[in-house]
Amino acid sequence: MLYQLDLNEDVAPDAVRGMIQEELRDETLARFAWSLFAGVMEARKQLDERIASAAANWSLGRMPPTDRNVLRLGAYELLFTETPHRVVIDEALELAKTYGTAQSSAFVNGILDRMVPSERRRADAGVSRTPASDTPSAE
Repeated sequence: MLYQLDLNEDVAPDAVRGMIQEELRDETLARFAWSLFAGVMEARKQLDERIASAAANWSLGRMPPTDRNVLRLGAYELLFTETPHRVVIDEALELAKTYGTAQSSAFVNGILDRMVPSERRRADAGVSRTPASDTPSAE
């Protein structure tokens, strides 16, 4: 949905919510996906500034839309949720591999790794990754 809205700004939030509910029949998962989408959209300007700062020599406009939106989602989770940074980055890499180019996962990994707040690195030390099948993600 982030990708969709990035390429077509005329999509209404209600339409996005409807698409999420249509794709994700599980209500808990749909609420989680909506919270990520809404959070990214609410903090988009701040996220874009932080991504641009971490992406030396890359403007957001030069990034492929899939990479840009995976970065927005990952940056949102790093900065505004309690999800361990290793989990955030692993899930972002899976999205980049699935929807991006052959270079997307390395690109996303490098930028998100630079964005992990130092206090998160210390707090997350020793936390193991939850299997992808148990951790919902949204794009």
